[in-house]
Amino acid sequence: MKVEQVAAQLFTIRDFLKTPAAITESLEKISDIGYQAVELCALGKLKATDLLQLCDELGLVICAAHEASDRILDEPEKVVETLRALECKYTAYPYPSGIDLSSDLAVSDLISRLDHAGSILAEADLVLTYHNHQIEFRKVNDKIILDMIYEDTSTQNLQAEIDTYWVQVGGGDPAAWCSKLKDRLPLVHLKDYRINEQNEVEFAEIGSGNLNFRDIIRSAEAAGCEWFIVEQDHCHGDPFEALATSFEFIRENLCS
Repeated sequence: MKVEQVAAQLFTIRDFLKTPAAITESLEKISDIGYQAVELCALGKLKATDLLQLCDELGLVICAAHEASDRILDEPEKVVETLRALECKYTAYPYPSGIDLSSDLAVSDLISRLDHAGSILAEADLVLTYHNHQIEFRKVNDKIILDMIYEDTSTQNLQAEIDTYWVQVGGGDPAAWCSKLKDRLPLVHLKDYRINEQNEVEFAEIGSGNLNFRDIIRSAEAAGCEWFIVEQDHCHGDPFEALATSFEFIRENLCS
């Protein structure tokens, strides 16, 4: 992994993206930390063209964007327009909002709609990925839902954005999932996992938790991963400091 492949997921700093001025200031901080790429999320105050110009000025590549779940399924053509305006190849289906994952019929319908939406993006030479949480590790008819999602969609129409923390919460092995999705894994969310003093699971800066990121990176690289995206859903202080701590650990310990 090269340092220029390391991106910051802007959901981490979502509370600092409320106005155009705040977005500009926040992206400047991300660039100053050393990140050379970002994955967009929680941004709605700037037009795509203005956002692209701002990122260009700061030397930030827009490596991917999280679009709203319903928009991806219901209006994939509009997602294509947005990605083209951002000069961005990848988007991610962020969360199965409103989907009853206990229902075989609902899961099958979701999979079919993901495959269709992905086909629209593929026709435009763009890529739809699936961002997992722990909920996709429940079983329906004795099969893990995340397995079903990838088994029952075309590789061309749906690829993966594995989230290391949520795989761990779901009882999976993050490195093994990266290997399983060889040639179907352009994006990985790097997110650490630890047990706090109250014996509770919590998010952590990369290198501050229990995940073996050397194995994860090795497996992701072998699978063909292009972007390694740092995210921390909840931070214990300043989220910019959390992103900086993660970046320094990655640069010093995981980059070649």
